[in-house]
Amino acid sequence: MIHLSFADFLSLGLLGLRTRPARAALSALGIAIGIATMIVVTGIPSSSQAALVEKLSALGTNTLQAVALPDVNPPAPLPETAVEMVRRIGPVTAASAVANTHTLVRRNDRTDPGNGSGLTVLAARTDLLPTINARVRTGRWLTAATERFPAVVLGSVAAGRLGVTGLPAGVPAPQVVIADRKFTVVGILATTPLAPDIDRSVLVGWPAAKSELGFDGHPTVLYVQSDESQIEAVRDVLAETVSPERPGAVMVTRPSDALAAKRATESSFSVLFLALAGVALAVGGIGVANTMVVSVLERRSEIGLRRALGATRGQIRGQFLTESVLLATLGGIGGTALGLLATIGYAAWQDWPLVIPAQSAGVGVGGAIVIGVLAGVYPCVRAARLTPTQALATV
Repeated sequence: MIHLSFADFLSLGLLGLRTRPARAALSALGIAIGIATMIVVTGIPSSSQAALVEKLSALGTNTLQAVALPDVNPPAPLPETAVEMVRRIGPVTAASAVANTHTLVRRNDRTDPGNGSGLTVLAARTDLLPTINARVRTGRWLTAATERFPAVVLGSVAAGRLGVTGLPAGVPAPQVVIADRKFTVVGILATTPLAPDIDRSVLVGWPAAKSELGFDGHPTVLYVQSDESQIEAVRDVLAETVSPERPGAVMVTRPSDALAAKRATESSFSVLFLALAGVALAVGGIGVANTMVVSVLERRSEIGLRRALGATRGQIRGQFLTESVLLATLGGIGGTALGLLATIGYAAWQDWPLVIPAQSAGVGVGGAIVIGVLAGVYPCVRAARLTPTQALATV
């Protein structure tokens, strides 16, 4: 009996593919399409999901607000140290605050002193913008250098109502009047979906509000960001943290409805990925199995000749199983490359963040090998069962 090494089985498997290149290519294409489909139906929806999650996150899925209830008797304003107290909560990642200064803003000193254009003058901390996912449209935000001086940043709506459309370079910055004091406009914010009240506000530095507007230092609204998975736990302790003596005087907003939508989206997408990937792999496996069954039928004479020359049943099984695995592996490599290119191209076209589940690329080749083994079991067993006389009877 002749002993065959792994290299011998590999050579025999490649020989079967080389002698029928067109059929091998078509069979490999079949499983390549299956693997590519698996990667595409996981990669493209994952990228789409990532884009959707980014939009939902921008709506404040990890953000809470705490305000003092206005109808509490006696009044219980938020403590001046509220932000620092909240930052001690473990899952909290950011905290900031604004405070209503109860003053009016006017376009200039010639307008009606009682007409504030429906705008609110707020004292703001310098760390406010990242906490509420806001950004400056033009100009700059308050800094440690400017928060002590009469400088303001306008919300997007406030800028329009005050007639400040831009801050062109080389031109003196416009000014507004707050409590009969002139303040220089240093920046204009873009629209802030997470905190729409900021759009209708004029923002003054915290120290400047104290020195120029008589602000008492007590925040009106706290903005809190936390680890999204711990948002409910943070909400449960936020009121007690802000006001240990009178937690009932603090109202905490519930987590955004977008959080529930985000979690439901993640769950439904995961189920869809698994179902579509399973169908794609099943189709590819059926194609390889069909090809190998036909190959055994067409090569009965070859099997009979090898058996007559001393090849064992195990060697016949190994030859056809190796051929099946090689065929599937080639398809898996090609399908993985095709799927990755399609996913990258489509995500770039849609301007989505590129997300390819790490397991997809590995499953592309690894799954193809498994498919090759499963698809080749029946054909290789069938080939090994043929006796030399049965196989040669077709010659």
